Amino acid sequence: MKFSLVAALVVVLAIAHGSEAGTLVKRDVQAEVDRITGLIKDMSASLTATTQDLVEKVKALEVTNTAQTYVEEGRAQIQPLVEKVQAEANKLQAQLEPYMANIEEQMKPLTDGFNAQVRPLTDNIQEQVKPLTDMVEQFLQQVMEQTKALMPPQ
Repeated sequence: MKFSLVAALVVVLAIAHGSEAGTLVKRDVQAEVDRITGLIKDMSASLTATTQDLVEKVKALEVTNTAQTYVEEGRAQIQPLVEKVQAEANKLQAQLEPYMANIEEQMKPLTDGFNAQVRPLTDNIQEQVKPLTDMVEQFLQQVMEQTKALMPPQ
């Protein structure tokens, strides 16, 4: 009878332990399910954010490519006009060169005569101003020497 009582007690303890272990397993499974669910949510949020960033970058790249296309089309349309204007400017310059040379030849005697008349005047003024500039230079030199004399030695 003692044996059957001990056996019954062992069976009851085994059943109790088994049901408790089952409860622990259920709790561990629920915790794992919650953890895995959290990881899946985090991965989903990260994937969504990455996809959204990628879509924005692709849109920006499309805008850049579209702008580049417009610029290239504009350049292609303007280039012939620029070449035409450059050719016309070259023609105009070639046509004006003889006139400019003629004007320069006609102006040379006038400028030479002007220089011949003005040169003595400028030389005369320079001769009259030279003593004044020398005097101002000497005065400034004296002021600088006196200022140095007033400064304490360093």
